[in-house]
Amino acid sequence: HKKVHYTYPDGSEVVEEYDIQTDALVVRKRRAVNMLGGQGDWVYLVGEPPARVTIENDMLRPSSSNPHLVRNDRPHAFEWRIRNLPYPKPTYSVTIDQDQRQIVVRTSNKKYFKRIDVEDLDRFRLPLDESELSWTHENSTLVILYKKPSVIVQAERDAKLARHAAPDEKDKDGDVDCKQQ
Repeated sequence: HKKVHYTYPDGSEVVEEYDIQTDALVVRKRRAVNMLGGQGDWVYLVGEPPARVTIENDMLRPSSSNPHLVRNDRPHAFEWRIRNLPYPKPTYSVTIDQDQRQIVVRTSNKKYFKRIDVEDLDRFRLPLDESELSWTHENSTLVILYKKPSVIVQAERDAKLARHAAPDEKDKDGDVDCKQQ
């Protein structure tokens, strides 16, 4: 993976990881400075945190059968996958709440309810459009797609060009390639 690290004036950080072969975004995580000035926890915006199993934390962990939301990005759409939703397709309702600027997922049997923020649209101050939203359900996974507006596609294209034009930081102190004699 290729990592790109952004640091902002307020002390917050964003780290993006891209697949080397496909140049697809694999992980985007953010952390902000907490009220005491220390670093907060990483919040995963795209992808999911690495699974850590430790002996200390093995006593209490979420059930593996609970619904689990993960966001992935496609070149022309935002994608969210909610795993472990076993209900039939007619049970689900996926709508847009214009007041809260969120995608709302609910089931008619009232077993699952989730509000999903679309931070990329908020960043560009773009409205949510119901016609750009689509979803499907198969293999106990609800897949929600929202087509990216052309402004965001162009911004990602520009960021990609800037990322490829930026120099690699391989020649730093301590990372010198030493030939053995």
